[in-house]
Amino acid sequence: MVIPVFGQHPVFTEQDSLRGSINPERVWWDLNYYDLQIEVNPDEKYISGSNTIRYRVLNENQVLQIDLQAPLEITKITQDGDDLIFKSIGSAHRVTLLKPQKKGEYNELIITYSGYPKEAINPPWDGGFSWQKDQNGNPFIATSCQGLGASVWWPNKDHMYDEVDSMAISVTVPKNLMNISNGQLRTIEEHGSSKTFHWFVANPINNYGVNVNIGDYVSFGETYQGEKGPLKMDYYVLRGNLEKAKNQFKQAKMMMEAFEHWFGPYPFYEDGFKLVEVPYLGMEHQSSVTYGNKYQNGYLGTDLSGSGWGLKFDFIIIHESGHEWFANNITYKDIADMWIHESFTAYSENLYLDYYYGPQASAEYVIGTRRRIRNDRPIIGIYDVNYEGSSDMYYKGANMLHTLRQLLEDDEKWRQILRGLNEKFYHQTVTTEQIENYLSEKTEIDLTAFFNQYLRTTQIPVLEYSLNKGTLKYRYKNVVKDFDMPVRIFVNNAERWLFPRVDWKTETFETKDPIEVRFDQNFYIQVKNLSD
Repeated sequence: MVIPVFGQHPVFTEQDSLRGSINPERVWWDLNYYDLQIEVNPDEKYISGSNTIRYRVLNENQVLQIDLQAPLEITKITQDGDDLIFKSIGSAHRVTLLKPQKKGEYNELIITYSGYPKEAINPPWDGGFSWQKDQNGNPFIATSCQGLGASVWWPNKDHMYDEVDSMAISVTVPKNLMNISNGQLRTIEEHGSSKTFHWFVANPINNYGVNVNIGDYVSFGETYQGEKGPLKMDYYVLRGNLEKAKNQFKQAKMMMEAFEHWFGPYPFYEDGFKLVEVPYLGMEHQSSVTYGNKYQNGYLGTDLSGSGWGLKFDFIIIHESGHEWFANNITYKDIADMWIHESFTAYSENLYLDYYYGPQASAEYVIGTRRRIRNDRPIIGIYDVNYEGSSDMYYKGANMLHTLRQLLEDDEKWRQILRGLNEKFYHQTVTTEQIENYLSEKTEIDLTAFFNQYLRTTQIPVLEYSLNKGTLKYRYKNVVKDFDMPVRIFVNNAERWLFPRVDWKTETFETKDPIEVRFDQNFYIQVKNLSD
């Protein structure tokens, strides 16, 4: 997801808990398959359809929770032909099942629904349905729903911990338009005044990654010879933008090459990769990445880092595609751990630069993004109430990872760790603890205090020092317990390492020349010279 703006800490309600927790009505059943069928009426801004939910019974229970947000309404829920009673508590709908739910069995529910879905006010941050027109007056429609939840436009088990194993998406639209969704297009069914586009997702997918994109699209594509063989890459753009897209989207193949190098194979070969033009900035919908950056480099033509390097790539193509590895392959269980998506993906921007322009360009870019760090609140949010942490999860998180790379002094080992993350947690939902433990194990560094510092506080380590002739005196301030991260310095341009703690330490340099000390900027700390 692109960089959001957060408001004040909210007061949490029962709805927040029903949305954000793994409650008794969710925990006993495991998603297996969705069959989402939806008809979109652009003139009325109205949708109707159904979702068949297949699930496996983990433990016997007779009540489950389905999520759907107003003003959409559930008109009927059935199981094996029987109409079921459900109680609605805001957006949560508790369904009482008639059939005994026996452990190990697979059962299905069919939820029929309709209504006027929430219209997106400022997508993708405040999502829902975007109902726009293209330059020729044709409907130009898209969905976006991270954070808000996929239940804003279709009924589902709306919690990130449980991903469906596969999914069918069938969307009916007026016959002059196309619908582009996730996965591979199986068939197009014609009905006279309308068409139904049948898509199939072969891999696990998170709910917010599912999307509908409707417009007067034209397409082109290519095949990328990747680490797992040929990968189908398709591009869908508005009719008047074909030539611009053919030029700008050359970066998609470049992205794939760079990210397969750093992160391992693209995680969804069976579903292909798509870029789809939409009427908002863009979003990381799995295998159907949406694009609205107006065919220019940077973030709407702006370099977020101020270094100049941000204009070497199209921010939306690179950032949103990076989420295929960190968000869609490795997915947080609770949105409080959203840094797992955004820190690694913001970091992927400078790894893209590293691949094509070298480590110096990469470093200048990520260091430049520090000007956007606010340290307003911790990167990790609040659990079980659907509440994410500070937007600092983007560039504070990226600088945290860039700092960790320095501690290894071995770029190939770092690359293998990043690839190993995507192999170890392939198609899984994870917690911060799992990611922290993996990184500590593979780096062979106890990173407990490191992550406590950068993820759980707003404190930036301050390295105080004074230099008196040939003696350097130094210590850490503004750090958590046991924080002892070493830092690289250059003494008269010769590399050395310091190992600061909260107590003063000294280092003496035997030289007749005047001493000049320079601290490596690749470490995300503040340096304070007490000699001044």
